[in-house]
Amino acid sequence: MKILTLAWLIATTLLVGCSTQPSTMYHWGSYEGLLYTMYHKPGEATPTVQIEQLTRDIQEAQEKGGRIPPGLYAHLGFMYILEGNVGKATDAFNQEKALFPESAVLIDGLMARAKNLNKPQRGIDPSIGKDKKKGKSL
Repeated sequence: MKILTLAWLIATTLLVGCSTQPSTMYHWGSYEGLLYTMYHKPGEATPTVQIEQLTRDIQEAQEKGGRIPPGLYAHLGFMYILEGNVGKATDAFNQEKALFPESAVLIDGLMARAKNLNKPQRGIDPSIGKDKKKGKSL
């Protein structure tokens, strides 16, 4: 009888352990895969493709009540910058700051750089990195 009870306890423990799926704190979606592809297979994950997939991941997380992981909105903002859409980049950066206030210093720096993209850089030739007026390296 003790062996039967022990076997029943073991079987129940195994079944309960197998039936629950591990839950994560955040809804990662395709974010990690996109990062991997972007750095290890350049050209396969274009900014347009990443924007589409990240936007889809955000919508899916909101529908399921999941949390957006740290960095996702910042990455989305970076992709918008690469596409030349500074307005949407700023919106994404602000969303990152709202969700993760500890990222404010980094995000503020990214936003400042994004705003400078629209301003002409007079006297600087970015192809050689020298100030034409002074002839000095930047």
